Amino acid sequence: MTTDGPLIVQSDKTLLLEVDHPLADEARVAIAPFAELERAPEHVHTYRVTPLALWNARAAGHDGEQVVDALVRYSRYPVPQPLLVDIVDTMGRFGRLQLANDPAHGLVMVSLDRAVLEEVLRNKKIAPMLGARLDDDTVMVHPSERGRLKQALVKIGWPAEDLAGYVDGEAHPVSLVEDGWRLREYQRQAASAFWAGGSGVVVLPCGAGKTLVGAAAMAEAQATTLILVTNTVAGRQWKRELVARTSLTEEEIGEYSGEKKEIRPITIATYQVITRKTRGEYRHLELFDSRDWGLVIYDEVHLLPAPVFRMTADLQSRRRLGLTATLIREDGREGDVFSLIGPKRFDVPWRDIEAQGWIAPAECVEVRVTLTESERLGYATAEPDERYRICSTARTKLPVVRAILDRHPGEPTLVIGAYLEQLEELGTALNAPIVQGSTRNREREALFDAFRRGEIPTLVVSKVANFSIDLPEASVAVQVSGTFGSRQEEAQRLGRLLRPKGDGRQAHFYSVVSRDTLDTDYAAHRQRFLAEQGYAYRIVDADDLLGPRLPGLG
Repeated sequence: MTTDGPLIVQSDKTLLLEVDHPLADEARVAIAPFAELERAPEHVHTYRVTPLALWNARAAGHDGEQVVDALVRYSRYPVPQPLLVDIVDTMGRFGRLQLANDPAHGLVMVSLDRAVLEEVLRNKKIAPMLGARLDDDTVMVHPSERGRLKQALVKIGWPAEDLAGYVDGEAHPVSLVEDGWRLREYQRQAASAFWAGGSGVVVLPCGAGKTLVGAAAMAEAQATTLILVTNTVAGRQWKRELVARTSLTEEEIGEYSGEKKEIRPITIATYQVITRKTRGEYRHLELFDSRDWGLVIYDEVHLLPAPVFRMTADLQSRRRLGLTATLIREDGREGDVFSLIGPKRFDVPWRDIEAQGWIAPAECVEVRVTLTESERLGYATAEPDERYRICSTARTKLPVVRAILDRHPGEPTLVIGAYLEQLEELGTALNAPIVQGSTRNREREALFDAFRRGEIPTLVVSKVANFSIDLPEASVAVQVSGTFGSRQEEAQRLGRLLRPKGDGRQAHFYSVVSRDTLDTDYAAHRQRFLAEQGYAYRIVDADDLLGPRLPGLG
């Protein structure tokens, strides 16, 4: 224990980190594998130690002794002894039950603690998934229940270690073609960590090259691969990258979307088409069974829809790789990602990748707007479920957005929002094209290409541009409205700017927020994940922006 450490460890499993302490960054890295950020005001950040975070750490190779050592080393005061005991006990729950393949009986659950097995056998939801008991410590498992069993065990606090292995799937040659480029060290480490674990999630910042981690995993698998993506544009970006960076040809890669239904050795499918219902049925889910896949890749795994979770429960014999910039799910289903895709295998703080020069440095500014009297009255008298839309789309934001763009003349800029009417007003006011849900894929790609070439300086985009859209030239983003308090959306939107700039310049991320409204409350919640990554928001008043100069901006 240091005499003046940056961390205060409390018995309610919260950790208070003094941000300005010289050892704060070192401590943040040490606790990141097992603690989740909850609040991030200016000087003291609050983390919480959760069972899921501890089990993720355990699956990644950390043990209770390492976690205890990190807390004791950086704590300013003596760490509560009951908390340390609880951490060791919680981490010790992982793996007391193991799934394995028995040569004579197939899939079995083996207990390293007989009392735990007896408890599980008496659980009414779990018992139907199990078969005959082979001995005191072993029970057969219906192979089709492998995923659902893991889900259920996580929910009752006994996460199983899955050692049952994987089928190789249908072989298909894939190799990286490192012609004029090399896999970055962290990308190589991420792919190796995934492959060593068999299945799981790789967490890397937007712009850090998660697609290449997927390509490296495919080169290890040497098998047919199903890649699931957020939209058709993202899928075509994957295809371009794979053709450019691997031995694969265009003919080997199929697109399974609203426009095409190609099933090839490497098939890229959108979540939307897979989860589309026809006469009440998810008919496209049969895509999962259409080939003997050796690898399934889930791009933006934090967005997985429930039907894909359900199908993934049946894919536990296939290697599964989840890729994301943040594992945060606002619906609280992180436990399903853990049990069905796999634990977090690799994670790097965003600032570390920035320090290596692989993503651009970024300045984050929250610009607070004061509503007019009529807007304030409309907000105050609105129904509760309408208030966020009203304050998010206040017309008072329009001149502020224009003033921000004037601060960055000629810089490629994205104006991002969630409400179509607001985006249309902005498009007209800024004389900028709009990309939204109803924009056809061909038109989207044409607009994105024109933006990349510098022919269009400003694009107004809806949340369709939140994910997997590669716009490396973008250096300014202005967010005018979002999906309530979504932390992962905030991270993805900043991520649109993080591709390194050719001239090394800084990126600028603005969030325009209505003062004294839900807009301000949700903005604070949205910023929490980025604060954990070391990004500090500076709050400025819109009146300063509309005046002669905004201090610190330029």
